[in-house]
Amino acid sequence: MRLLLMLAALAMPLVAWLSQTGSLGPTNSEISDRYPTLLVAAGYAFSVWGLIFLLDIAFAGWQLRAAQRDNTTLARIRPAAIAGFALTAAWMPVFTLQLFWLALAIIWAALACLLYCALVLARDPAPARGQALWATVPVSLHAGWLALAAFLNTAQVAVAYRLLPTDDMLPWSAALFAAAAALLLWANQRMRGNVVFAAVALWGLVAVYRAQSASTLAGADTAAWIAAAIAVALAAQTAWLVLRGGHRVRAAR
Repeated sequence: MRLLLMLAALAMPLVAWLSQTGSLGPTNSEISDRYPTLLVAAGYAFSVWGLIFLLDIAFAGWQLRAAQRDNTTLARIRPAAIAGFALTAAWMPVFTLQLFWLALAIIWAALACLLYCALVLARDPAPARGQALWATVPVSLHAGWLALAAFLNTAQVAVAYRLLPTDDMLPWSAALFAAAAALLLWANQRMRGNVVFAAVALWGLVAVYRAQSASTLAGADTAAWIAAAIAVALAAQTAWLVLRGGHRVRAAR
């Protein structure tokens, strides 16, 4: 199973490369442009996938070390991490094929798997040496991005299938923003202020703000400020939780 995690980690950048070269069909950005929403982020934001894939491979390599063979925390999360990586790889060709309902189910399942891993790692009472850097950081980065991307994907499915009004998207987009904020703030609180998780979500929220600020869609300006407000709330919560944790450590000494 340890080797399977490495194979799943390597599959993600390979499939991403095939997807972005057009080998599997239209690229993700081309498809996304066909279904504009009030939750879409500026294109540069998706470059974070390169860092996510690199760190996930580093995590997979680290857990292969003999020293981590008996790491019970890694043993606990490994099945979910394998599933999360495999689902992330699967999402790309499925989205390219415009099987939007299946893609939506896949991205939410991937989020569930990797958020579980991030929660377990962040709350590990006795992490192994190097675990915070080589496991918690990569998994938190991946989970944090998916926590926002899943809502972006949900909005695109709503537009693609015209499940909700496309001439006035602000009401239902605001509801999705609220749900995203609730998930991000809840997960961050459970992880006692996970700086990496929050940072990648902030990266995405700022990109949403920039995209919507330049958008001509009705309600885009309001959507931009909603994204900015969520970013401020998440940053403030993270700072408070980190400082509060520091106070607890000093008080225990």
